[in-house]
Amino acid sequence: MATAPATAPQPLADVPRERRPRHVAVIMDGNGRWAQRRHLPRIEGHRRGVASVRSTVEEAARLHLGQLTLYCLSSENWKRPQRELEFLMHLLEQYMIEERQTIMRQNVVVRVIGRRDGIPAATLAEMDKTVEMSTANTGTRLCLAINYGGRGELVDAARRIADEARRGQLDPAKIDETTITDRLYTAGMPDPDLLIRTAGEMRISNFLLWQISYAELWVTDRCWPEFEIADFHQAIRDYAARDRRYGGIKG
Repeated sequence: MATAPATAPQPLADVPRERRPRHVAVIMDGNGRWAQRRHLPRIEGHRRGVASVRSTVEEAARLHLGQLTLYCLSSENWKRPQRELEFLMHLLEQYMIEERQTIMRQNVVVRVIGRRDGIPAATLAEMDKTVEMSTANTGTRLCLAINYGGRGELVDAARRIADEARRGQLDPAKIDETTITDRLYTAGMPDPDLLIRTAGEMRISNFLLWQISYAELWVTDRCWPEFEIADFHQAIRDYAARDRRYGGIKG
């Protein structure tokens, strides 16, 4: 009698769920460099980067990751050439339209953080439509940071707090960390456990400055268009092997 083929082990089956990060944030860096090394226009790097976004989101959903936050466009990126910015807005709009069926099939909840000013009306409309469509989903939360800056987020939170205090809705003496957390763009979201950065850069780049206070950092030299599921798994596996003490000592 023929023996049935053995079932292939599931990726990360060796990593207990309780050791995996609940929330992974990613600084997707190196699209332009990837393209330039291949003598291609920078926009081709952004186009190829969308494929990495797609595969990473799908894998996060398959792993039942609580949240995946992607740094799509920083508030500083507006300094880039106009043609590149227009292409980025086109890619974002296209992604929001083309990925809706997949997002719904995978039960993904889409959220967007950042300031809306500067983003074309057509792009905003598609973003809002995708967010609204996915509101009732219950799976992995996909948070897209678009026109986002950590310092700007803190400024906006400070303004809200000052306004509430001025109106007599908030006692300044009772302001604490929770007060600030609840007024950030990410209110209601867990802080990242793991921060991944591609392209080998060793900096935070104004990303989730408040929220990553205790995040584990994982940096790869691979540019974002080269980022593969195996890299994602390795980051999670390395995270699981770390001893997180949050300022305390191991008992």
